[in-house]
Amino acid sequence: MKFFVDTADIADIKEMADTGLLDGVTTNPSLIAKSGRDFMEVTKEICDLVDGPVSAEVVALDHETMMKEAETLRKIADNVCIKVPLTIDGLKTCKKLTSDGTKVNVTLCFSANQALLAAKAGATFVSPFVGRHDDNGLDGMELIADIRRIYDNYDFGTEILVASIRNPVHVLKSALIGADVATMPPAVIKGLFKHILTDKGIEGFVADWEKTGQTIPTS
Repeated sequence: MKFFVDTADIADIKEMADTGLLDGVTTNPSLIAKSGRDFMEVTKEICDLVDGPVSAEVVALDHETMMKEAETLRKIADNVCIKVPLTIDGLKTCKKLTSDGTKVNVTLCFSANQALLAAKAGATFVSPFVGRHDDNGLDGMELIADIRRIYDNYDFGTEILVASIRNPVHVLKSALIGADVATMPPAVIKGLFKHILTDKGIEGFVADWEKTGQTIPTS
């Protein structure tokens, strides 16, 4: 499963990229606003930090303006992935863009039927929001499983990009279901490393090594 980080914070992206585990980045207008920086500038900087796709979202709601914004965004870098909402105009834009080779991430997916439409529109990625789904008393993981089954039934090439991930359990269940990508805040990615037995094991090794009085030469 691919790991994307969901942030527009350059320092966090650098830290995640240095692990060698980062496959891409997702952003949205809210994350860009939180960064307090110029949209085009920060998007270009992110694209320079990672080799994988960087989702940059249009803000228009009509097809014609979405296409104009997409034309501007995809000039930023070769790895820009245009992000559009799951609306009629969004899917119309998706179809047009993917037809000429542009990667598109269809966002704000909350039903398997919507995901089916995104795949038919040729989406590169579809982003179902599991955390927000859970917030409304529904089962986000059931949604991912339904989308996986539908896509496998018809051999759709659209990748399931699980979004609105709140915790490591969401990541685990997404991987078990067979989701293609998980996009997460930096804190969730860091949480995947943590286990109390790992921490205790390291403490024990360090204590035992110190008792030997030895060092491993580093130069």
